[in-house]
Amino acid sequence: MTRTIHDLANSLGEALKEKDLRICCAESCTGGGIASALTDIAGSSAWFEYGFVTYANSAKTDLLGVPDALLQAHGAVSQEVVGAMAQGALQKASADIALATSGIAGPGGGTASKPVGTVWFAWAWQEQGQLECHSECRVFEGDRQAVRAQAVEHALLMASELPLLG
Repeated sequence: MTRTIHDLANSLGEALKEKDLRICCAESCTGGGIASALTDIAGSSAWFEYGFVTYANSAKTDLLGVPDALLQAHGAVSQEVVGAMAQGALQKASADIALATSGIAGPGGGTASKPVGTVWFAWAWQEQGQLECHSECRVFEGDRQAVRAQAVEHALLMASELPLLG
C-alpha cells in the first residue's frame, strides 16, 4: 500500500510531537508544497515552525543566508546550495530539524547534467551539539505537478527516517 503525502505528513508530525521537536522547511521547486502538507495536519502548530519559499536566488540569499558566491559556483540546484538552505532555515527558525528542496520541475530549464526532474534535498539538525546535514539528489519522472508531488513525498519520507526521530 502506497502512503499518501497526507499519511507521511501525519506520521512525521506524530514523531515530532512525541519527541517534542519542531521542524521548518526551505523550499524552492516545491513552492510551499511541503509546508502545505505539514500544516494540513490538525495540531501542526505544536511542531511546525517556519516555511520559507525561496524560489528566486535572491530570496535564498536574503532570507536564508545562502552566499551568492555559492549560487554562482554551483547553481541553485546543487548539493552545496540545498545544504546551505537547510542550515540557514534551521538557524533562522530556531527549529530542531530543517528540510530543503531545490530542483527543476519543468517543463523547461533542464540541462544535460541537470535534466528536468532533478531535485536536491537536504535535512539539517543538531545532534549532541553538532550540526548534521544529509543531502541527496533524485531525478523524478513526469510533468511539473508529478515532479513536485514526488519531491514533497520524498522530503517527508526521508525526514521521518532521520536518526533524531528514531
